[in-house]
Amino acid sequence: MTYLDQQGLSLSLPMNWIDTHAHLDAAEFGDDPGQVFAQACAAGVRSVVIPAVEPGNFAAVRDLAHASGQVYALGVHPLYADRVEEADFPRLRRALLQARDDPQCVAMGEIGLDFFAPGVNRDRQLWWYEQQLRLARELGLPVLLHVRKSQDVLLAGLRKLGWAQAGIGGIAHAFNGSRQQADMFIAQGFKLGFGGAMTFERALNIRRLATHLPDSSLVLETDSPDIPPEWLARAEGRQSNTPAELPRIAQTLATLRGWTTQQTASITTANALAALPRLATWFEMRGTLDGDAFPTLSRS
Repeated sequence: MTYLDQQGLSLSLPMNWIDTHAHLDAAEFGDDPGQVFAQACAAGVRSVVIPAVEPGNFAAVRDLAHASGQVYALGVHPLYADRVEEADFPRLRRALLQARDDPQCVAMGEIGLDFFAPGVNRDRQLWWYEQQLRLARELGLPVLLHVRKSQDVLLAGLRKLGWAQAGIGGIAHAFNGSRQQADMFIAQGFKLGFGGAMTFERALNIRRLATHLPDSSLVLETDSPDIPPEWLARAEGRQSNTPAELPRIAQTLATLRGWTTQQTASITTANALAALPRLATWFEMRGTLDGDAFPTLSRS
């Protein structure tokens, strides 16, 4: 399969996987995530997108991406909105302006709204969502959206800023809305992220969406260390989800859609590169589509 990037350059896509959302700076992975990267590479995962959640972990996310040859995003997660002040917004702006020339910064994220968690401050979340969305539009950065019990409000914000007309797009992470809402996000230029939740037979809505949405709308993710697939959830003892689980998660998507493993890898990789053009550019710079994307992890 051949993918044409925004500059019209042809990229050949061999069997490989892209994890579009994994918090590899999380405490569950300790101070040395080298083994996590090695396992991902052995499983055929060629790239991982590492999103930030608040200014306090911007440096950790950036440094981890640089040390491992991966890519990252900067933003304030809605569930961290109560831990920041409006005065912290210039800090986010400065960080993203400094990252404009960094090819490994591929998006703004993780941003969005979460109206499911108890006791959330909706007004604070809404302020951060709108301000970050405006900044992403100004900088031309796709966004990694946290979408939980908030689909319609998120869509209203996108329409308010003319997101579809701007042609920036992004990824609606861990999507679990209605088919109508899914179509609306797609119309705004978004791909929809599917991961471990899809592997549960009782996740009927997610599995229907994964089965019937347009081929071009689907990307894969793990949300490591969270949202474990079914086999980790039922395993004895707590096991953190990791990007190495992505190929097995992808087999669920292949089964639901009647695709071969090769088709699943090629389609979801092409979709991820279309959603995150700077990731496509990073692949071109490194020539990693035809080989391992993970160098030896370096802390220097």
